[in-house]
Amino acid sequence: MIILVAALYAFTTLATKDDGSVSNLGGFTPMTVQSDSMSPTFDQGDLIVIKTCDTSKLQVGDIVTFHTIIDNQYALNTHRIESIDELNGMRSFTTKDDNNDVADTHIISDGDIVGQYVFKIPGMGKVMDFLSSTWGFLIVIVLPMLLFFIYQVYHLVIVGMNLKRAMAEEDRMARAAAIVDGEGSAAEAGSDVERAEAARADAEAKLAEARRLKAEAEAALAASGKAGDDAGGRDSKDDK
Repeated sequence: MIILVAALYAFTTLATKDDGSVSNLGGFTPMTVQSDSMSPTFDQGDLIVIKTCDTSKLQVGDIVTFHTIIDNQYALNTHRIESIDELNGMRSFTTKDDNNDVADTHIISDGDIVGQYVFKIPGMGKVMDFLSSTWGFLIVIVLPMLLFFIYQVYHLVIVGMNLKRAMAEEDRMARAAAIVDGEGSAAEAGSDVERAEAARADAEAKLAEARRLKAEAEAALAASGKAGDDAGGRDSKDDK
């Protein structure tokens, strides 16, 4: 809204150039009414919009904006066409304001006409006049845009801080996950060591049992061989 108002202000303020030409946007030009000469059609302080037109199609009763001289100074005036005269193919227009019974003394030609009145925005001209003042421009346009700029900078700073905080939190969570994974691996390694120790102890126990059984078997075998030798010796004596 601020940008739109500023654009309207700039275009309205700069519509009339120093060389007497009038700017338009798509053929339309907004202008501020400076007097009540056309009241009640439009009043002082209203914003009127005029449109470039084909002057050959203008008729009596149309409202036009035209170049004129007021108090020996160049000016733009907006009045109603009172009459149209034509001489040698050239048309001239006599105008009159709605708030006066006397026609304008200055007769205008086709080249003097800037455009034809289209519509008005009541009271908007006062806003444009206020914006044209130094304080109005500062208060309504410069200050809000400055505050908006400051807000955007603040918003960017806050977003940057939140992003940095989120990245730090993400790094912290990653480190915590790595520590948990490391502890899990260590626990698994410890469990593997315990199982290996248990398996080794079991293997040693089985080996000891095998050695014991082997020793018993060897002892039994030795005892059996000795008993056989003793029996053979007794038989030999009996034969004699």
